[in-house]
Amino acid sequence: MELSAIFAGLVTGLVLGLFGSGGSIIALPALLYLLHVEPKSAIAMSLGVVAVTATVSALDNWRRGRVDVRIAFVFGLFGVAGTFAGARLGLLTPVVIQLGLFALVMYAAAWRMLKPVKVAVPAAGGALSTDGGTLAIDGCRAFFSPCMGHIALHGIGVGVLTGLVGVGGGFLIVPALVLLSGIPMKTAVGTSLAIVAAKSYAGFAGYMGGVPIDYAVMGSFTAVTIIGSFAGAHFSTRISHDTLKKAFAWFLVVVATYILFKSVIGV
Repeated sequence: MELSAIFAGLVTGLVLGLFGSGGSIIALPALLYLLHVEPKSAIAMSLGVVAVTATVSALDNWRRGRVDVRIAFVFGLFGVAGTFAGARLGLLTPVVIQLGLFALVMYAAAWRMLKPVKVAVPAAGGALSTDGGTLAIDGCRAFFSPCMGHIALHGIGVGVLTGLVGVGGGFLIVPALVLLSGIPMKTAVGTSLAIVAAKSYAGFAGYMGGVPIDYAVMGSFTAVTIIGSFAGAHFSTRISHDTLKKAFAWFLVVVATYILFKSVIGV
């Protein structure tokens, strides 16, 4: 594997370990442009890479008590169904549309990272107030609640996006978990990793048999990515997240623009 691909694998794991998201956003372009994998195969392989890496990181977070198993189960269950359906749809979707959507997802992720964070404050009665609205979080204690219903709907929506364009969707999952369930950010990151892992396995399964998979390349890239994920988890409490998020956001803008011009517009 080329040195540039090894570096990309380390960065993929580092980003997953730090943010609980963003792994596929690095892995897919690396497989496409550094390892020259065919687009649909690259989408499938990026899901496989992120599935294994996120599993390892999620288990580490679970051991540290940073995974809300109940919420991960609900979001993940509906997310898996949506992801498998999205993957089957992806087999029929023209590559140019998939890569175009992928670039738009990268722009959306960059915008969210650059957007100033508005701190949610507890309101009376155990509710969470944010952006002028109030969301009761006590209802999330029960499986059959409006809160869990919203989490399930988000799971389906993010799942379809995951399967169609090959992104884990963690940049959507983390803020959704914080706002819908009121869990702390560190727990949201750990829970997101568990959800991303489950959805990525489903997405990979959806592509299996429909596109060629180079398991040797995928295995090598995954091994390097896992090393990066442990480094990310180690430094997650030692690095300024704000500075890192801004740098990563502008990196996404550059890569998304390259994908649009290289693989969509065809310049």
